[in-house]
Amino acid sequence: MSAPGTPPVLRPLTEVTAHRISPSDTVRLAVLSGPDQGSPTTVVFEVWEPGGAQPPNSHPVSTETFVVLAGHGLAHCDGHTREIGPGDVLVLPPGSVHRIQNTSTTERLYTITVMAPDDGFAAMIERGPVIGLDPQDLAVLRAAAGQAPGAQAGGDG
Repeated sequence: MSAPGTPPVLRPLTEVTAHRISPSDTVRLAVLSGPDQGSPTTVVFEVWEPGGAQPPNSHPVSTETFVVLAGHGLAHCDGHTREIGPGDVLVLPPGSVHRIQNTSTTERLYTITVMAPDDGFAAMIERGPVIGLDPQDLAVLRAAAGQAPGAQAGGDG
């Protein structure tokens, strides 16, 4: 718990950096908040390239929640498959073996992902190679944040 009077952490979207966990991955991940900002939970903006997917993975103690912002895909989890699209919220329980794939050959799939607890997720992401967010990515992220395209985050709130 933070001390009384501890100021909030404010990060403009322009300071957010995307990474790939490994150089050949087709998913970019940008940590929006996590342990470096004093949170036990990590929030990530994820971008799947057309046809992209991450390898099957599991988080032994963490629940992973995806809010789909744009695009369509398939969520695979412990032998179950579900279609996902804008407005869907996907919750993957701790210990599940899962992966998400973008089913489009032309459009990206975008999510806001919450990992609780972090359990090293943000550090793993940020050890990967840096890959920028392009104007299309930033437009989706700004829309999710309630900003007009090209607007800067900031102010009291």
